[in-house]
Amino acid sequence: SPQGRSKKKSRKHQRFLEHRALLEQKGLLSPRGRLGSQTPVEGSGAHAPLTKADDTAALRCGKAPKPKRVVSASLSPSASPDSIARHHSVLLSQGNGSTKRVRTSSLVLRPGKYVAIDCEMVGTGPQGRLSELARCSVVNYDGDVIYDKYVQPELPIMNYRTRWSGITKHHMRSAIPFKVAQAEILKILKDKIVVGHAIHNDFQALKYFHPKDRTRDTSQIPVLKQRAGLPVRATVSLKNLAMQLLNKKIQVGCKGHSSVEDAQTAMELYRLVEVQWEKELAHSLPPRPPSPVTDPNADSNQYMDDQYWPTDLMASSL
Repeated sequence: SPQGRSKKKSRKHQRFLEHRALLEQKGLLSPRGRLGSQTPVEGSGAHAPLTKADDTAALRCGKAPKPKRVVSASLSPSASPDSIARHHSVLLSQGNGSTKRVRTSSLVLRPGKYVAIDCEMVGTGPQGRLSELARCSVVNYDGDVIYDKYVQPELPIMNYRTRWSGITKHHMRSAIPFKVAQAEILKILKDKIVVGHAIHNDFQALKYFHPKDRTRDTSQIPVLKQRAGLPVRATVSLKNLAMQLLNKKIQVGCKGHSSVEDAQTAMELYRLVEVQWEKELAHSLPPRPPSPVTDPNADSNQYMDDQYWPTDLMASSL
């Protein structure tokens, strides 16, 4: 009957309005003027008030809000270092309280994205002049140890260098083969931003090259040297930086260095200047290409196709 067809058409029209309102709310469609005669649909996303957490004002009079340009406080765990640096830069440019937002955003990334490493070497080869890995320690952003093992060098040890390495013959009883340790460590470092002091020495001992844009060497940070009152081009030890900036004594005594302590200290130094350093790195990155979704020249009407409809609305239309 005509009345039945009218009701069916009305329900279909209401679902259409619900779908458009959801897309406008998500910023996929630009808001359009609406007829004042349209009746609100109970439970529709077009008329549901939004919370402060959405950083969007509550809807009034059935009008969709104008989407604000908001940078999410979280990034994907697979975000590239370039994206992370740009994320820091954008947050830093958003006025008061930006430092807090940077800290919040980084907390989402750091557990799986940032690690610090330190290695201890012993002497092998002729007269013990060749340096080989004998211990490796890796800590996370909070300084918690996630890897710490003694490693058996591939060549016979000629000099334990205990005064500096802290390695003795006793430690080698529990050491694992170099190839095994290398595979375990590189698995941890994969896709991570790695912090260390004079970190090229650690990578050399691992027979590994880490991408430069994912490496943070605390011996090469001008900001740290400036804070310590040292020339930018000066060669500075981890021990001196720790004393000057952290009021922390490390590498003391005659039992040698602790790779765990050194890795933790490098991470502390990085965190001290993290925001400023990442901002400087972001400024040196090339411009980011526009996203096709946020491109103002993109045709937003494509999102009205059925493939973009929410599953709950699709189910209700069956």
